[in-house]
Amino acid sequence: MADLVTPVRLDAHPARRMVAAGIIRRSDGRTTRLTATPAGITGSIRPAVTR
Repeated sequence: MADLVTPVRLDAHPARRMVAAGIIRRSDGRTTRLTATPAGITGSIRPAVTR
């Protein structure tokens, strides 16, 4: 019978790192943008663009 318990290899996958994550939210006539990177967090609030 096969051994069903195998150890997890931590070196099986290269290390991953976050490049960037962000959100864009449009409400109340404004557009809010927030971006997080390893260097820091930036954001802006601007009047919404009418489409």
